[in-house]
Amino acid sequence: MDEHIGLPFVYLNAVHAVEEHDWIIKVSGGMPGINNLCNLESPLAHIQNDTYYPNLIAKLTHLVFSINKNHAFNDGNKRSSILLGAYFLQLNGYDFAVEKFVHEMENIAVYVASNAVSKDLLTDLIHSIVYEEDFSEELKLKLIAAATAFNQQLASNE
Repeated sequence: MDEHIGLPFVYLNAVHAVEEHDWIIKVSGGMPGINNLCNLESPLAHIQNDTYYPNLIAKLTHLVFSINKNHAFNDGNKRSSILLGAYFLQLNGYDFAVEKFVHEMENIAVYVASNAVSKDLLTDLIHSIVYEEDFSEELKLKLIAAATAFNQQLASNE
């Protein structure tokens, strides 16, 4: 289900993405600055390719996953991935999903960064956040399994 079919997408550019990152660092703390500009510009350009990312969920997932994992910024990559994802939703008329997206992604972003949540699972989670009332039982079980694996990994490292 993609209600965006037929409408042109609105994209953010790297300059605005850096401004958003700088704001989140100013508000919540951390080290400012860009670690690797290419790791920011690349996903921003790639999501504009409708062959690889044909719908909102594919574009949003790639944006969030790439910003989270590829460390474009010195600090705040998880927070920036959520913020830029929420902003992408807002730019494209999905204001109704922004608050839920931000709330749900707070923990999910940590699991993505730790490799507990794969890009495929992230796709399913984001689809559910945007289009469904709640996660399905199957999706909840997948997320619980990912969180359990993450917590076990943390415990074994102590």
